Amino acid sequence: MFKRMSALAVATALSITPALAEIQTVHGDFKTEHGATTHPHGSFEGKLDTDTHTLTYHFHYAKLSGPVNAIHLHGPADDGQDAGVLVPVEGPYKTHMKGRLTLTPDQIKDVQDGKTYINLHTEKYAEGEARAQLTVK
Repeated sequence: MFKRMSALAVATALSITPALAEIQTVHGDFKTEHGATTHPHGSFEGKLDTDTHTLTYHFHYAKLSGPVNAIHLHGPADDGQDAGVLVPVEGPYKTHMKGRLTLTPDQIKDVQDGKTYINLHTEKYAEGEARAQLTVK
């Protein structure tokens, strides 16, 4: 009888335990786009949390034509395709940045499917000078 109650207690506990969030590592290397003649360096690293709907990130960049005046998460788009802004990255813009973006379920799926990118905009390349296509590792 003790074993039966124990199994019942375990089954009950499992049925009311919330599902654990899936945390995925996200990565992307910056490269030039939109005809930029610069040779940017840098990369994006992040953690995608499907429970809190957040993308926590840190990234760095260098060797652009000038200061960055806007950064956005764009999508959905495959590598080499352009897409609209999904979420702006708040400034001030520095060569090393950390932060967190709140995403919708559709945006989370776009990140998981490799259809989002971080875009660095400068005065010379207003459409974007450098881009890091995000992939889940």
